[in-house]
Amino acid sequence: MSVKVCKFGGTSMADGNVIAGVKKIIESDKSRRYVVVSAPGKRYSGDTKVTDLLYACYNELKKSGTCATSFKAVRARFGDIVKQLNLNFDIDAVLDETQKRIDVENSEDFTASRGEYLSARVVAEYLGAKFVDAEDVVYFNEDGSFNGEKSYKAIEAALTGVEKAVFPGFYGKGVDGKVKTFSRGGSDISGAIVARAVNASEYENWTDVSGFLACDPRIVDSPKNIKTLSYKELRELSYMGANVLHSESIFPVRKANIPIKIKNTFRPEDDGTAIVPTSRYVPSGNTVTGIAGKKNFTVIYIEKSLMNAEIGFVRKVLSVIEKENIPVEHIPSGIDTMSLVISSEALDDNTLSRILEGIEYAVEPDIIRVIENIALVATVGHGMSSSVGTSARLFNAIAAADINIKMIDQGSSELNIVVGVKNDDYERCIKAIYKEFFGN
Repeated sequence: MSVKVCKFGGTSMADGNVIAGVKKIIESDKSRRYVVVSAPGKRYSGDTKVTDLLYACYNELKKSGTCATSFKAVRARFGDIVKQLNLNFDIDAVLDETQKRIDVENSEDFTASRGEYLSARVVAEYLGAKFVDAEDVVYFNEDGSFNGEKSYKAIEAALTGVEKAVFPGFYGKGVDGKVKTFSRGGSDISGAIVARAVNASEYENWTDVSGFLACDPRIVDSPKNIKTLSYKELRELSYMGANVLHSESIFPVRKANIPIKIKNTFRPEDDGTAIVPTSRYVPSGNTVTGIAGKKNFTVIYIEKSLMNAEIGFVRKVLSVIEKENIPVEHIPSGIDTMSLVISSEALDDNTLSRILEGIEYAVEPDIIRVIENIALVATVGHGMSSSVGTSARLFNAIAAADINIKMIDQGSSELNIVVGVKNDDYERCIKAIYKEFFGN
């Protein structure tokens, strides 16, 4: 029988009523055997996510040596969920144990992970399923990277002979034996890890939207739904700000060619979005699949005559950035020019000054210039490579909106075109591109 792994996000865990709906979803398909859960999210506008309550617990712990006061909100939240589910489950005992261990561990990662842990304990009880602690089956290497070989074996062993199981997402165990978390939103990665370990037929990611949209609905009213994405398109769109799915969550399932399905917990009848291996991707006929972007980048523009003939020029420049432990997002270049696109969050005035001085010393450029307040907009789609004039349509649409392009970067795969514009032009740029390729 095929096996599906289901991951339910924070809104799907928000309260007992929603969790009751989750149970119906799981029980409606017998192949949904293994479930990964997030910490409870917001119940309403202005509410606080449990993970944020736990970060407050850690802040209190650092100041006073205990999280007792802040933990009351976490205790109340899970107490309400158990009451709403009418569960005969001693949640108070579990919460007491959790609070004590938070104080003893005195770790931000451990404290933040308790939302997922408590969610999984409650959901496992509610489903009558086995609780499998991620701390016992998900492992990290010494450098903080995920240890797939060890984790997949541990998960497979833990599930031998187990019909249904619930895992907490977001965390695992480091080489020091202590709990370590993925980056925020990492439960998506946890779900993909479990799917890979059991060689699932499908990884279902249940959230509060019915899949991916062609662009941000806060910018364009009612953008079109994307029915199918390839892994590569997903990677590009999620990295550039389409936040339905964590950008790193595709790596475990991609290696095993396991498709992902994005589904809506609150509208389970909707088709959602299928994310498939690139080898199985069937073009929809659209030139562009989706548009995504981010604001607040800084561009360091470097110009030097005969740059192309200078051996090691790029390496020397990048070594300056590496010393500051800062990632470079894009490196568009010409025969005598190159630009370094860096998130402005990573650059304070002192860091930027050191980088500029380092580049001046390392390569003696003719011109070095800093351009701030830049937004990047990525236009993504497999159809772009086979459609004549795509670039012309894109740039004409931006020009018609009276927007000046500061930077252009197109990958050799012809899967995406990234343009840099002023932050102030970001929304208008996305609207112009959407109108050109999708209509009004």
